[in-house]
Order: sequence, then structure tokens, then C-alpha cells
Amino acid sequence: MAKETGWVTRWPERISYGLSDAADNLVFQMMTTYLLFFYTDVYGLSASAVAILFVVARVADVAESFIIGVMIDHTHSKFGKSRPFFLWYAFPYVVFAVLTFITPNFSYSGKVAWAYFTYLGLGFLYTAVNLPITSILPTLSQNSRELTLLGVIRQFFGSSVQIIVAVFTLPLVALFGKGNQQTGFLGTIILFGVISLILILNTFIHVRERYANPTIAHQPLKTVLAMIRHNQPWIVISVSIFMYWLVTSIKNQTTIYYFKYVIGNENLVPLANSFTFTSLIGVLLIMRITETQSKKRTMMSGILTAFIGQAVIAAGVYLDNIPTLFGGIFINSIGNGIIIGLVSIMIADTIRYGVSMGVQAEGILASTDDFGVNFGLGIGGLITAGLFHVSGYVANHNQNAATITMIDVNYVWIPLVIYAGMYFVMRLYDEQRILDEIKG
Repeated sequence: MAKETGWVTRWPERISYGLSDAADNLVFQMMTTYLLFFYTDVYGLSASAVAILFVVARVADVAESFIIGVMIDHTHSKFGKSRPFFLWYAFPYVVFAVLTFITPNFSYSGKVAWAYFTYLGLGFLYTAVNLPITSILPTLSQNSRELTLLGVIRQFFGSSVQIIVAVFTLPLVALFGKGNQQTGFLGTIILFGVISLILILNTFIHVRERYANPTIAHQPLKTVLAMIRHNQPWIVISVSIFMYWLVTSIKNQTTIYYFKYVIGNENLVPLANSFTFTSLIGVLLIMRITETQSKKRTMMSGILTAFIGQAVIAAGVYLDNIPTLFGGIFINSIGNGIIIGLVSIMIADTIRYGVSMGVQAEGILASTDDFGVNFGLGIGGLITAGLFHVSGYVANHNQNAATITMIDVNYVWIPLVIYAGMYFVMRLYDEQRILDEIKG
């Protein structure tokens, strides 16, 4: 059984590890927040076509997360198991990010085919550079507080970039495009892509895998799956991750539609998104709260805070009061910061728990993070695009009453239900089982 050891990493490595998530989020956040809008209102695809694309992509991503996890667990390299993926896949990832926002003058069917090719390729390559961020964490140190610190640093940078992308994307689109959103989106993703490439390669250079047991590091898949069936905490955190990204997808993708078609002022989107900076407060609170509370209780506090914030958002929407709405975003983002900041840390604990059962499978166990991200985003995109299609949404026109109602449902009520569900799922997380083993 693993014993607690001293702090190992130093600040250059900690910062470089954290910047890996910042690098991925430059592209990822633009994709999750603006790609649906880009496809429907800029590229000219129908909401139904985008809904089908998102379903296909998420089915592919389910398989891809598992495949990349298996690839990591079967990688034999002088750099380790997870670290080489930063080097191998950084450049292709950035190339496909740029291709996704190129708008070739094809026929409609050609445009759909281009969207499938670029978006599916981007999904695979995102998994290839993002999953190793989670899988490498438990190999950096065996000290629980240091793993928590590393997870907090990662999410601090990741959340910071999410805010930057949410706030500055549309102004950058306007700057680069000068009235042409196609040119503007392309210029913005090229800028984000170049920065992302530099940061991913920086992570490869500075991080090191230290803790691996060669005798259990490359177990047969049958053995790994047998361990997973008995890793109850991993199952619970996997479901929670899916639910978090489901609610995030639905809210993020609906935000621009809400302000454009319900409020009638899409220029408020950057201002509204600026209030999500409080997610950084939630991330930073993790180190303080976990000094006296378990990670499970800390996570549940984050979910409850997010729920309360979402309720305030509902009040702002139905009272037609923008300050109240912004206040709800402020509170909700604090809770979201706690939730997402703890995810990789708690996955690392389930990986260490797996080691206590004789299986070091950080690749496959960490794949639940990207699986949850991809599956949650896909189902969220399907729900959003599908409901818009059913309600009669027409891009760049005044919307009918059914579509306005559907936007409100997506922006307010579905997230409230999901947050409530997350809270009760997390109650099932058996943290004591992990502590008994990794500290035994």
C-alpha cells in the first residue's frame, strides 16, 4: 500500500503542469462555448445537422477516451507513459483546431462533410493531449496535499483561460474580422492555437513521471476491467464528471442565444462571462477547505453553491433583472470552481486506490475525465441543438415564442435539475475506502 511521502515537485514544474490545462482550454473553451453558434450563425449549418454531428462526435469520443487510455497504459518510453503524448500530439491538435474554424466555400453537403472531418479529428486529438494531464498527476508525487496543490494549480490556470476565452473571444472576432465573423473566428483560433502549442510543449519539457511500479504498470486489459468493477469511488466520480460537463455544455452553449434573442443584446455576453472569474475563488478555496473537510464534503459544498447560484440566475431571468442574473453567475461560478478543481484530484485518488488493488492503470482510469467531458458536451450539445430544432429556431431572425421558452428552459431549469442530481450522486462516494487503503 502506498505511503505518504514528502513534497517532490518544485514551482517551475508545478506551473508547467498547470499551464497544460490552460493550453488545452484555449481551444476547448472556444469549442464548447461558441462552436454551436459558429456552425449555425456563421458557417450556415442547420441546428438539426449540428445536433446529429454532435451525437456522432460524442459516440466517437466515448471510444477515443478509452483507446487513448489504453494507449497510455501500454506506452513504453524513456519519457514515461503519459508525458510523450504532449510531444506527439500537440502540433496535430492545433492544426485541427484551426481547420475546424475554416469556412470553405463548399456546397451545403460539402460544408457538412468538412465539419465532420475537422470536428471529429479535433475531438480525438483533444483527448490525446488532455487525458495525459489527469493520468500523469498521481505519478508526480505520493503526497496527498501536494497532489491537491497540483490539481488546484492546474484548474486555476485552466479556469483563468476559460474566463479569458469567454470574455475576449467575441471582441477578438470583431477585431480580426472587422465585420466578417468568418475571418474573425479564424484569426482568433489561430492566435489561441499558437499559444496552446507553446504551452503544451512547455509541459512536456518540464514535468517528470516519478512514481510507477513496473510490475503492475502494464496489466492486461482484462485485469484492469476487473479492478474497475470494484473501484466504487471511480464509478461515482465518473458519473459526477459527466453530469458536470452536461450542465456546463447546456449553459455555455445557450448563453449567447439567451442574450442575442431573449435580451436582444449579444454584446452583453462578454460582460456576463466576465463574472465567471469567481470560479478562480472556488478553485483557490479548495486548499483551505480541504484542510478541515474531506474532499467529498468539499465537492458537495461546491455543488450546493452552484445550485444556489443557478437559482439566483433563474430569479434574474424571470424578474428580467440583469444585475440579479449577473449575481447568480457570480455565485454559480464559485461552486463550479470547487467542483472542477477537485475532479482531477479525486480521480488521482481513485488511481492510487487501484494501485492498492495491484493495478496501476492511470491511463484507463483517467480516461473517465475526458469521457465525461466529451460525453457530457455531446449530450448537452444534442439537447440544445435538438430542442432548438424542435421549437423552430431560425438563425439570425426573431425567434418564435416556443424557441424563447426553450432557451429559458436550457439556460435555467435543466441546469437546476442536473445540479440537484449531482449532489445526490456524490453522496454515494466512498472516500473512506480510499483513505483506508492509500494510507494503510
